[in-house]
Amino acid sequence: MATIQEIQTEIVEEFDMFEDWMEKYEYIIELGKTLPIINDKHKIENNLIKGCQSRVWLHADEQDGKMIYSADSDAIITKGIVAILIRVLSNQNAEEIAKVDLSFIDKIGFKEQLSQTRANGLASMIKEMKLYALAYQNK
Repeated sequence: MATIQEIQTEIVEEFDMFEDWMEKYEYIIELGKTLPIINDKHKIENNLIKGCQSRVWLHADEQDGKMIYSADSDAIITKGIVAILIRVLSNQNAEEIAKVDLSFIDKIGFKEQLSQTRANGLASMIKEMKLYALAYQNK
């Protein structure tokens, strides 16, 4: 299984292949279609991420010491963004997730491209995923 760092490097390399942000957005939308879809029973108010402009549901499970995330969103770009986060953090151990620095976000230029509300939403998604990891770690 690839480490968080290796996956981040892969993602940066993938985004470097695209000329402009229109192509990158199309890629993000494509990635959204690969999202491990959340079970309908987890699409509840409690699993909605606060601070996101669009609706984003996030669920976490722990299997054999690894965190497994699933999510859904009603916005296609947001769905792609959460799919990328899940690709990086799912199947990793809680301790790693809790302390990880997601450097790929700056390296692919997300911060400059996202509107303030989307950037806040991204920060909220990351925070929520780390909180789930911390919760499992402290069980």
